Amino acid sequence: MPLDPFFRERLRTHRRYLAKKAWTDLTARFRAEPAASAASGAAKPAQRPLTPRERHRHAALNWDRMELRTAGIAGPDMETTEHTVPVEGYPDVRIRVYRPSAADRNAPACLVIGGGAFRIGGIDYPTADAACRRRADRSGVVLVAVGYSLAPEHRYPTQIEQVHAAWAWLHTHAEELGLDPDRIGLNGASAGGCLAASLTLLNRDRGTRQATLQILEVPVTDLTGRWIDLRATYALGIPAFIALRELRSVARTYLGDRSRAHEQYASPMRAASHAGLPPAVILTAEYDPLRRDGAMYAAKLRDAGVDASATRYLGVTHDTPLYVGALPAARRWEDDVVAALRRI
Repeated sequence: MPLDPFFRERLRTHRRYLAKKAWTDLTARFRAEPAASAASGAAKPAQRPLTPRERHRHAALNWDRMELRTAGIAGPDMETTEHTVPVEGYPDVRIRVYRPSAADRNAPACLVIGGGAFRIGGIDYPTADAACRRRADRSGVVLVAVGYSLAPEHRYPTQIEQVHAAWAWLHTHAEELGLDPDRIGLNGASAGGCLAASLTLLNRDRGTRQATLQILEVPVTDLTGRWIDLRATYALGIPAFIALRELRSVARTYLGDRSRAHEQYASPMRAASHAGLPPAVILTAEYDPLRRDGAMYAAKLRDAGVDASATRYLGVTHDTPLYVGALPAARRWEDDVVAALRRI
């Protein structure tokens, strides 16, 4: 199916941005540094310049604010609480609980693990917060968002240990949180989809209580790149080497040693067995190089006897769920996630 007109216009804008950025970066090399002006009066303390990583995260947060304002939908007010969960051997992890007014004192819940290529994003990003509020309100399910540590400051397996600690904490405190411990699911998107799928493996292998349902949105499930689908990037006019370079960059940033991508908790697709995992609802996008990661993971689950469905949304891209304020396909996507949440 042709790319949706909404994304065609955004793609043109993005290409112009990339061209302008490339020109700016090129010409900056030939500009002399301005001479330092003589100090006058009391000297001001020098500010530490931002690192490239800090600048990238600052820009990503500003972009996220703009996307919610121009193409998203803000979430409704509801009761929220925050908790800090200790993680043995790793940094503590922060979680935020969204409790809709329709939730009773024995409510179903879902642990939500957001995306961002393991290196940006988090529970304070405006689109992530708004999505949790909307989805909790519409489904009546208590959503619990996990603010796991970012790479490269914290590398694998920090993140999977943090989400496992949050999962265990949620069951331990289910009664005081007013949750039904027998009805707790998992929802992960993109990099968060990888962590959610890995968490189901860890739960099985460690004997932790398993999720009722796993909802994986545009998940990456194999960080070796075995299932990357370059036809999707070619259709967008993006050279294959750029897509491959990005995947390698993500894997290197998250794993440190890319050979660790063969480990099952880094790449859940590569688990020796997928038996005993919870039912799965997997959503993928036609113009996303990760589309085969999601589809083949559903096939692996089915081969192991797990109830798994995979739906591909046509004409749309990886970040479709953000644009519920402007894109009918995004609203349908959220409808389907809400319907899945109600199955927990």
